Amino acid sequence: MHPGGGRRKLSRMSPTQLEEILSLSVEERIQLVEAVWDSIAQHPESLPVTEAQRKELDRRLAAHLKDPEAARPWSQVRDSLARKK
Repeated sequence: MHPGGGRRKLSRMSPTQLEEILSLSVEERIQLVEAVWDSIAQHPESLPVTEAQRKELDRRLAAHLKDPEAARPWSQVRDSLARKK
């Protein structure tokens, strides 16, 4: 469901296809979502980036180039977050 509470209309998907997907078990729907997400991730260049997002990415890249030692590896960030739980 989308924020309005109803289902969003998928322009190229028939109601029958949607109902078939929704009748899958939760585990099967998760697997389907993972497969769809993996297919999207294979083509990141096709994802739209807003001007605000582009500016933020440019700001972060400039900050990193100015002080690369300030970056922390993902493993440290993940461990830090895990300790806060």
